[in-house]
Amino acid sequence: MGTGGYEHIERDRTGQAEAFDAIGDRYDEAFPHKEGQIAAGAWLIESLPAGARVLDLGCGTGLPTALQLTDAGLQVTGVDLSAGMLAQARANVPGAAFVRADIGDLIEGGPLATGSFQAVAAFFSLLMLPRPEIPYALRAIGDLLEPGGLLTLSMVEADVDDMSIPFLGHTIRVSGYLRDELLQVVRDAGFEVIKEDSYAYAPASIDVPPEEQIFLSCRRA
Repeated sequence: MGTGGYEHIERDRTGQAEAFDAIGDRYDEAFPHKEGQIAAGAWLIESLPAGARVLDLGCGTGLPTALQLTDAGLQVTGVDLSAGMLAQARANVPGAAFVRADIGDLIEGGPLATGSFQAVAAFFSLLMLPRPEIPYALRAIGDLLEPGGLLTLSMVEADVDDMSIPFLGHTIRVSGYLRDELLQVVRDAGFEVIKEDSYAYAPASIDVPPEEQIFLSCRRA
């Protein structure tokens, strides 16, 4: 599939990990209902053989996804840039392995072997990247998957690129697409979209506005 060029992109993550280090478990308090994420995790569980290797990309505190997949008997590796989030994930999901890394590090020669996973879950992690990086990140995910491997991802539907927003008392930068453009970006990166779901979501926090969440279930073409 090839990630050609990602290694030459200058990545600016200023303040991103630090914000999530500070937010800590307040993230789970602000987003208590994760029906879409749980349903997408259930799709992976139903679609994979026992003991399959799954990458939880942008695992946060490990809840609910790393725990859900581990409890189902899958071999889970979680990746996150926030050391604070990873510390909580290790406590919450002792049965999983966790690696601190940037998505942009997950190219050939990075900390994870090419073709070493049967599935990847990327819930609200790609939205932390500027739009020009997202196609490269999707191709890097494809390279981590074995042929025919599965990807389930979620994004907030929004026509924004690297936009600064207030988030639980901090500032983060986020990107998004409208639905049809997101579908095209995912397909162009070499994935077949098997199904799509959307959820209207109102976070339990006054400084995080309601949002439309898009979940895509995909297969590496």
